[in-house]
Amino acid sequence: MEALIERYKVHSPRSRALYERALAVLPGGTTRTSVFYAPYPLYIERGAGCRVWDADGGERIDFNGNATSQIHGHGHPAVAEAVRRQAERGVSFGAPSEAEIRLAEVLCERISSVEQVRFTSSGTEAVMYALRVAKAFTGRRKIAKCEGGFHGAHDSVHVNFAPVAPAEPEDRSGVRPESQGMSGYEETVIFPFNDTAGAEAILEQHGKDLAAVILEPVPGSRGCLPPDPVFLTMLREVTARLGIVLIFDEVMCLRVSYRGAQGRYGVTPDMTTMGKIIGGGLPLAAFGGRRDLMALLDPSAGPPVIPQTGTFNGAALAAAAGTAAMEALTPEAFDRLEKMGERLREGLSRVFRRREVKAQVTGVGSMFRVHTTDRRFETLRDTAYGDRRLSQQLFFGLLHRGILPFASGMGCLSTPMGEAEVDAFVGAVDETLVEDMGF
Repeated sequence: MEALIERYKVHSPRSRALYERALAVLPGGTTRTSVFYAPYPLYIERGAGCRVWDADGGERIDFNGNATSQIHGHGHPAVAEAVRRQAERGVSFGAPSEAEIRLAEVLCERISSVEQVRFTSSGTEAVMYALRVAKAFTGRRKIAKCEGGFHGAHDSVHVNFAPVAPAEPEDRSGVRPESQGMSGYEETVIFPFNDTAGAEAILEQHGKDLAAVILEPVPGSRGCLPPDPVFLTMLREVTARLGIVLIFDEVMCLRVSYRGAQGRYGVTPDMTTMGKIIGGGLPLAAFGGRRDLMALLDPSAGPPVIPQTGTFNGAALAAAAGTAAMEALTPEAFDRLEKMGERLREGLSRVFRRREVKAQVTGVGSMFRVHTTDRRFETLRDTAYGDRRLSQQLFFGLLHRGILPFASGMGCLSTPMGEAEVDAFVGAVDETLVEDMGF
């Protein structure tokens, strides 16, 4: 590992200098925790298509995609043109614009649960408002969230996300905050992912107090585990019977099919939160759902039950970029991403078997994650098992070989990629295992 770090330092002196400069004005040298890794992160100067160039001129294939948001890579012609044209007319206004209507129409047509939609600037805000709608609609205070699901920084859901130590008991009843300075999370109920019987028992127990059940139908950064369709169907049936608002957080997993995860698995929630790909690379998120739920935000007949403000909600520039990006995501584009995702996962699985490495790859559609364990996955709790040192070695080996993944082992594909880029990723993993790690 030490040799890998030293090699990294040799090839990234400009990034190191920028990091040292940033330490004076940014806590830890970055403006978001998720992009930091020791000894310092790469600083990116530009991107084009599916490639990025760092501050030292190093070129890499971008399998990070700014946390999966850049599904068209960088500088997609239609998105760039939409941004240019809108920027000439104005980037945002203290009034509605046609740009937000066009994007809302795209989302309402495409996502089965969304009859009406409201925009925000981040997924955290989208989740916060969706939960607020559920609580106002039901008159209840508690919510239930799936263990391992990430729903942003809102206090009531920023719990039980990070992996638990393998030595910890399997009891999932406790709520574990992921940050200091939080409050209100004590009323959050935790249930396990893909454990149909266990989750159903917990929801039945707390049902009369629950306003909402929220989950990522395909957990993103926590594991990229495919859901059991029986599990999702159970959640739909139980929440409907108990009068609980079912919320699918598709901020990340909207990219798994043309109609999102709910379309892929045929389960329609009451509300959906969206982000990442819907902004065309600009800050934009949304929440939407049934018309009777969204009516709580309607100010046309007087003060709404739930007022919603936000200076940049549905900003014209982001909405124009998002519309162009979503319109370019045709069913054919998703089919192609699906095939490339399967090619990558199958290729990595062959490498791990051939090199006799205790590792595996999971994923759905254009998302994937490498896990450095051969443990059989049943729930997200199982993703806590892994060889952290092996993960770090793979990460720095990939960086050296022209690949930009997530430091966590996650990755995603973008439409500018082809078989050559997918095979380059698989080949880089194989070379790292053999040349840097002696497999």
